[in-house]
Amino acid sequence: MHAAPATRTNRHAGRQGRRYRPGRPGARRTQTALAAGLLTAVLALSGCGAGSDDDSAKSADRRAAAPAQQDSAESGAGGAQGGAGGSAAAKKPNPSAAAAHVIRTASLSVEVKSAPEAAAAARVTAEAAGGLVADEKTEQVDADRASSHVVLRVPQDEYDSVLRELSGTGKLLSRTSSAKDVTDQVVDVDSRIASQRTSVARVRKLMDRADELSDVVSLEGELSNRQAALESMLAEQASLKDRTSLATITLNLSEPKPHAKAAADDEDGPGFLDALSGGWHVFVTAIKWLAMALGAAAPFLAVAAVVVLLWQRLSRRGRKAGPEGE
Repeated sequence: MHAAPATRTNRHAGRQGRRYRPGRPGARRTQTALAAGLLTAVLALSGCGAGSDDDSAKSADRRAAAPAQQDSAESGAGGAQGGAGGSAAAKKPNPSAAAAHVIRTASLSVEVKSAPEAAAAARVTAEAAGGLVADEKTEQVDADRASSHVVLRVPQDEYDSVLRELSGTGKLLSRTSSAKDVTDQVVDVDSRIASQRTSVARVRKLMDRADELSDVVSLEGELSNRQAALESMLAEQASLKDRTSLATITLNLSEPKPHAKAAADDEDGPGFLDALSGGWHVFVTAIKWLAMALGAAAPFLAVAAVVVLLWQRLSRRGRKAGPEGE
């Protein structure tokens, strides 16, 4: 790399030597100065080249080390993100594992003015919430009172709101509610169903490979038993699903007793309207009794009228026959 400058310098020095004759003292000094200058230039160029080579080597080392450091930094960051993601994934709850299966039931006893109307309103409330009426019974307690028994099935999400609305339909006499967690039972039933299905499939495969009639009969009996057990488990699973998806509310509606109404009216005290109503009631009652009396006496009055008419006619004929005989 540095041989070329030295060659050029030697050639230049040769030309200078041929130009100046060595016999002259000024020429010698000039040659010496030129040689010293050329040597200094060669050394300077050699130092610059070495420095540039060192800088190039260091720059190359830095460029080679930079990707490695970047990769390590990225891997460290990725590891930190992966660790954070892993911890977040570990902390994030599993919806299927956290899902709870709860059976909710409630019973209400409410006193209302009209039991049939309150039962109809409860039916509308349940249907509006996405539920249904499982059972309804209305009966007449006496001449003035009726009662209703209504069983409602409503979704779990609407359970509390429907319960509050039904409690406010009248005078709340009693209220009971309960919640039963059956998550373990649901998981157990699901597991047993999966195992039973595998067992049924295994017996079916054995039946396909059976050649002897006795083996076929035995396997059919075993398959029938296992299929019956599977159907029983499926029915239990359906029942649990129904009871955990829909809450049950039993509503008992009753009307107040007549003496309770009278007592409530007496608390306010009688007034003009009460007196007018009482007088009208007495008048209507007297008219009814008079009409009843006339109705009861009507047959006797009719017979008496007929007898009186016959007697009058007979007496007239007797009077006419008397003067003619004289």
